Amino acid sequence: MKNEYRRTKIVATLGPASESLEMLTKMIAAGVNVVRLNFSHGTAEDHKQRAENVRKAAEANGVVVGILADMQGPKIRCGKFINGKTMLTIGQKFILDAAMSLDEGTDERVGLTYKELVKDVVPGARLLLNDGLLVMDVDAVVGEEIHCTVVVGGVLSNNKGINRAGGGLSAAALTDKDKEDIKTACAIGVDYIAISFPRDGKDMEYARSLVRAEGSNAGLVAKVERAEAVIDENLESIMAASDVVMVARGDLGVEIGDAAVPPVQKRMLRMAPKFNCPVIVATQMMESMCENPIPTRAEVNDCANAVLDGTDAVMLSGESAAGKYPVEAVLAMHRTCIETEKQRVMPSSETRDPRFPPHSVDECIARQAMEVARAMPIRAIAAFTRTGNSALYMSRHLGDVPIYAVTSEDSTLGRVTLFRNVTPLRMSIEYGPLDAPQATTDIIDRMRNDNLAAVGELMIMTFGTPMGQSGGTNALKIISIV
Repeated sequence: MKNEYRRTKIVATLGPASESLEMLTKMIAAGVNVVRLNFSHGTAEDHKQRAENVRKAAEANGVVVGILADMQGPKIRCGKFINGKTMLTIGQKFILDAAMSLDEGTDERVGLTYKELVKDVVPGARLLLNDGLLVMDVDAVVGEEIHCTVVVGGVLSNNKGINRAGGGLSAAALTDKDKEDIKTACAIGVDYIAISFPRDGKDMEYARSLVRAEGSNAGLVAKVERAEAVIDENLESIMAASDVVMVARGDLGVEIGDAAVPPVQKRMLRMAPKFNCPVIVATQMMESMCENPIPTRAEVNDCANAVLDGTDAVMLSGESAAGKYPVEAVLAMHRTCIETEKQRVMPSSETRDPRFPPHSVDECIARQAMEVARAMPIRAIAAFTRTGNSALYMSRHLGDVPIYAVTSEDSTLGRVTLFRNVTPLRMSIEYGPLDAPQATTDIIDRMRNDNLAAVGELMIMTFGTPMGQSGGTNALKIISIV
């Protein structure tokens, strides 16, 4: 099953269950394309070691695997309790105390990591704790204290998250910890950096300035998880300022309500092509596999529907980070994508939304490559690229012909691991201006030798003339494998 060609990419989160070199090697063999490093946990040295293991495991499998560093963001949490937890009952009065020590919580009150919360709430506001499992309504704000009534009770334990229903919290998207973690991620050489809780494109632009200041070209992933972020104007600005967007359904569901998440997910998948912005669908996709060796039918359907809607990638979180069956979770996701894609093979000329026309020469070449692939029996497309852009533009079309991003740039090889239907292919592209015939011979040999195309089959080659220049894809050739 693993040898079947899969167009949708799989992102897997590292954690105690999966960070060993042995387990990583198995997971990559099972189908992982991108590994997520969760910077909410671990030291800089931990992340460095994990990245090294990812690269070793990828090399052992003979593939390129991308690395995504996920910033923690402004997690608003309660403090710790003297007894480790407290039981809250419906109707009980409880105080969130910004002036209280973070390790002295009692049955009546607890401290806050985010002291400004007292300025962000008013009487009548609803607070959701522990991913919405506990609910409190604000009765009054008295000095540094938020007086609440418990609406939905249960056990509240140390360091649980706090959200406000409907959003509206003023916490900045990038904390001091995030800024230091960005430096670490850049030093490690990750391919993508995910920014948590951006409100709009300005947050992403600021994050990009920090990344570029470190001399890194890492792509930016915007995790859409704030209520403010899904307002059309803000969502468009986020997509325009980002390289990838993630439907981060956990915190988003807490802020806007579970029932509102599916329409937002579909809206994001419809909007993204306008901005040439790949999409990752994340959170609880195979959640039951944290404990069980097979997914529920509902989880399979959730993953399949994301594929049917044209997502670039689906993501495993706790399933691969701390679950009992990390390899099985990858295989389950792989099988689901493969079977769903058999029903979703579209004419190569069909874009995700025909309202979004190409705006540059290389976008036009990409579109025409997909048109030709629809009209003729093309086995594969080889996109010679330094930046990965031409492969990105092709991947915006829901075609069934495999696209190979041919490059010698390590950063580009890592970048394209998130693009739907694009496979990185390492090959020297250091050609002179008039070396197109030699490049043609080289790619034919490579495709044939790697069993990516057979003698007598047709393939498409896109490149720039004169060769050797970045950002100049302006030529398309139909060639026969000999």
